Amino acid sequence: MTEPQSSDARALLRRPEDGELIDVAGVQHFFRLTAEHTGGQFSFEEFTLAPGTVGARPHVHSGHDEYFYVLEGELTLHNGDGEVTVGPGHLLAAVRGTPHGFRNAGTEMCRALCLYTPAGYEGYFRDVHAAVAAGAEVTDELLAEFRSRYRTASHQG
Repeated sequence: MTEPQSSDARALLRRPEDGELIDVAGVQHFFRLTAEHTGGQFSFEEFTLAPGTVGARPHVHSGHDEYFYVLEGELTLHNGDGEVTVGPGHLLAAVRGTPHGFRNAGTEMCRALCLYTPAGYEGYFRDVHAAVAAGAEVTDELLAEFRSRYRTASHQG
């Protein structure tokens, strides 16, 4: 039996400009919903990548799932078997334990959505952004250190 909702419960409406912009290594992550909004259930972002930008080298999450949905342009996805370039309407479900990565190998801007469940991985992007703002260089070692905090490991392949 479902519990009735409190009479003071409200749906959360986010305007187009509402969100947290985190610029990490050339990727504009615009988190529309974070753990703070969803009780830790999921986070939701829109991201953009300029041509030639690597969004994430192949990696594996053991603590959350990610779902990528392409809105505009082309996104080259690593799906565990190699790379495939896809356009608007394509969806990649990178559930826990599956290797994945993404980049913009095209000549046009790419815009996509990403859903994380459960929420929390937005902390990784905040950490990397803060380190770079403090003068750190983005290296494979730095990213591996931050990824390990969020139950994520690099994947060779």
